[in-house]
Amino acid sequence: MVVYGMQLPIQSQSTLYAEAWEATAGPADLLAVARAAEAHGFDYLASCDHVAIPRRLAGPMSTVWYDPVATLSFLAAATERVRLLAHVAVVGLRHPLVTAKAYATLDHLSGGRLVLGVGAGHVQEEFEALGVDFARRGAVLDETVDALRAALGPEEYPEHAGERFSFKDLGQLPRPAQERVPLWVGGSSPAALRRAALKGDGWLPQGDPREELAPLIQRLLRLRAGAGITEPVAVGAITEPLYVGAPGWEVGRRTLSGRPEELAASLRAYGEMGVHQIQVRFRSRSRDELVDQMAAFGAEVAPHLN
Repeated sequence: MVVYGMQLPIQSQSTLYAEAWEATAGPADLLAVARAAEAHGFDYLASCDHVAIPRRLAGPMSTVWYDPVATLSFLAAATERVRLLAHVAVVGLRHPLVTAKAYATLDHLSGGRLVLGVGAGHVQEEFEALGVDFARRGAVLDETVDALRAALGPEEYPEHAGERFSFKDLGQLPRPAQERVPLWVGGSSPAALRRAALKGDGWLPQGDPREELAPLIQRLLRLRAGAGITEPVAVGAITEPLYVGAPGWEVGRRTLSGRPEELAASLRAYGEMGVHQIQVRFRSRSRDELVDQMAAFGAEVAPHLN
C-alpha cells in the first residue's frame, strides 16, 4: 500500500524547488494548502528545519526557513487527520530534552499525528554558531536518536546515559499522545542508510533518482535483517515534480505530466520497488493552481496508485 504526502510550500524557499509565487505568500496560503491536503487524502504535510543560513549559501538556499514545530503546530489546529512530518529536523543542533519538549507537545496537541524525521545537517556555520561539533555531527545524531527514543517515550521521567547526554529524574509533561512516535531517518549516504536501518522506523531518501533507489532499499533491508530487526520499516521516496494534465506552460524537462492514468502508472513503479510512501511536489504558478493540482491528484491519480 503506497500513501502520498507532500513538503509544504512557502516554509522553505530554496531556489532549487520554490515556485515564484511563494515569495509573497504567507500564513493564509499555508492554511489553504494544509486544508487541501486534508481534503484530498494526503497522508502527511512536511516542514524543514534550519536555524540560520550563512551569507555564502543564501543565494541558492534563501533565508526563508520556517520553524517546523511552530509551523506544524499552527497547521495542526486547522486540520484533524493529516500527519505532521518534520522533514527533517536537525536534532543534533539541540539538546534532546529541548527537542523532546517541543515535539512531545506538538504530538499531544495534534492528537498523535507527529512523525519526527531526523537528519545530520549540512550547514557548518549553523553548527558553529550553536556550539555543536560539525565534524562529529553523525555521531551526535546517533546518540541523539537514542536519547529521543527515551525522551519521547511514555515515561514522565525518561532516562538516558550516553557519551554526550545524560538525564534522569527530570519530568516532562505532557507526554506524546502516541505510545511510540515514529522516527524516520533522512539522507542517502552510507551512514544515513545504516542509521535508518538500525535506528529508524522509516527512511527518507535525499531525492535519489528512481533508478538508483531500488538497490538502496535492498541494502536497507539487508542491514536491518542482519541486525535481527523484524519490525517493519516505512520506506519513502521523493518523486519527480508532477503536473496532472496538460500544463500549457513550461514545467521543466524532469516534470512528469499527462493524463492521471499515465502518472499513476509511472508512480506505481515506486511501490513495486518497495516504497511505502511517496512525497509528491507539483509545479504551479499560484496557490490556486497548486490546490487544484492537489485536488486532481487526490481524485484522479491516487485511486490508481495501488
